Amino acid sequence: MGRRQEIALGAAAGFTLIELLVVTVIMLLAYSLAAPMLSTGVSGAELKASARQLAAGLRKVRSEAILRKSEAALTIDVEQRQFMLSGDTRIYRLPAKIDFSLFTVQSGLVNDKVGSIRFYPDGGSTGGRVTLVQNGRKYQVDVDWMTGRVAILD
Repeated sequence: MGRRQEIALGAAAGFTLIELLVVTVIMLLAYSLAAPMLSTGVSGAELKASARQLAAGLRKVRSEAILRKSEAALTIDVEQRQFMLSGDTRIYRLPAKIDFSLFTVQSGLVNDKVGSIRFYPDGGSTGGRVTLVQNGRKYQVDVDWMTGRVAILD
């Protein structure tokens, strides 16, 4: 009786080559489906980070306008994918993969590719919206004209 148990355990202890191949194919299929999802997650994070960077720049310009008691502006160059803050020599660049557009008042437009959102000493602004789009995902950075409040809308 002890011998029969040994044979039964010995036969069930290993995997066949076909079983190993089936498992390998399933793992490859799962990886091929998961990889694109992970890469869009990274680009989604990049899009959100860009929206936050732009919102932070707008908030900084608003604060400067209030503190210095003079107008300040954030100027956006849609074609070059960059923005500048008044009183700051740095140029902030946005990733090339992200499409964005600017909606602002007519007086804020320099030309068809460059425009600005201005802030006043009382905290108000000309208002506007910057829309950032990547792979169907969209963030809107809104500036309220009356209060100058900056908000990111998903």
